[in-house]
Amino acid sequence: MSLEAISGIRRQPGYLRFISAATLARVAHEMLPVGVVLLVLERTGSGTIAGATIAAVTLPSLVSGPLLGAWLDITGRRRLIMALDQVGISATLLLILLLAGHAPDALLPVAGLVAGITWPLSFGGFSSLIPTLVPDRLMHQANAFEVSSYNLALIAGPALAGTLSAAVSPEAPLIAEICLTLAALCLILATPTLDALRGMGRKGRSVPAVAAAGLRLLWSVAELRAVMATGMLSLAGIGLLTVAFPFFAVEHLGADRAAAGYLWAAFAIGSMAGALTLVRLQHGRSPEKIVIRGVAVFGALMLLWPIQADLVPMLLVVAAAGVADGPALAATFATRQRHVPMELLGQVFTTGAGLKVGAFSLGSALAGPLVLAAGSSGALVAAALVQFAAAGLGLALMRTASLGPVPPGVRVSDEFP
Repeated sequence: MSLEAISGIRRQPGYLRFISAATLARVAHEMLPVGVVLLVLERTGSGTIAGATIAAVTLPSLVSGPLLGAWLDITGRRRLIMALDQVGISATLLLILLLAGHAPDALLPVAGLVAGITWPLSFGGFSSLIPTLVPDRLMHQANAFEVSSYNLALIAGPALAGTLSAAVSPEAPLIAEICLTLAALCLILATPTLDALRGMGRKGRSVPAVAAAGLRLLWSVAELRAVMATGMLSLAGIGLLTVAFPFFAVEHLGADRAAAGYLWAAFAIGSMAGALTLVRLQHGRSPEKIVIRGVAVFGALMLLWPIQADLVPMLLVVAAAGVADGPALAATFATRQRHVPMELLGQVFTTGAGLKVGAFSLGSALAGPLVLAAGSSGALVAAALVQFAAAGLGLALMRTASLGPVPPGVRVSDEFP
């Protein structure tokens, strides 16, 4: 990426504050899976309860994502709704700190539901604003920076959670998450430009009506349908890693459970490097094709993970697999920006985030039982095989025609190139 492009993006009004708020919120969110799993394992000793708690945090996104996105498109009250996200996360973390090991285990997933309602906002909600802040000529670079924001959070969050858990206490990551979440809340409230773009063409429409319109669009356009299905199934496989990583670190790498944070960080470093260094892949190529091929390559490289016997080589192969993930995620954003009208961007991005996070939660819920049944290395193999299934599903859906009426101005393709 050229210095000229970087300078051009930085000069866009409100962009630096936007990306800073998004990244802070995401760091806190990405700490949660590692921090909560380590705390719950320490206090309860149950991988099943740990996975179920993460699933409870993320599962409501399946329902709330479309409705939150519709609200954004109608009202534009981004500061209010994103502030509620930070408040919900803080409340959930506090409840888990108070309940874990001191109350019936079944209450932990219930506490996790509090955060799940607004969980998609720190991901899809922020991402939907990119076309309103950045001109078309800088869109590919902005998407790469957005992927970098995701991955900086994925690097810092798990690594910080793992380090604090090992060096201080299992409670320390959750306390740090609460502090970061409150800092993000302050930054969001101090960014009035988030509310500057209100009601982009959907005044007079109800939240359910706009939510339904976005869902119809995701289903009607073959490109959107294929990329969404690929991403959901891929994230379900990645969800298996929430429990597999800490168990694999102990059983095969001779490391502490907290090393799971470093494995997540290695994955994120690779993904960020792939997104930033392979920006040129986006130019003149079908973004849908990049998504599907990227997931397939990611799955192939994941097969190197279960054969590792030391932490350092494992970190390297996890990072290498992440390189394939970065361009695929950036191409997912490009696909939506290409095929979704501006007035539905918030709804579609937040719905996409909600569905993918919901799929991740299902993978997390299955992670504990799978590790117990097949071992941590077996769970890693299963996660890789899911990536192949995701790529195959996406390819099959791309070869199907668009279904039903497509809104005016939406570009579609007759076939997969």
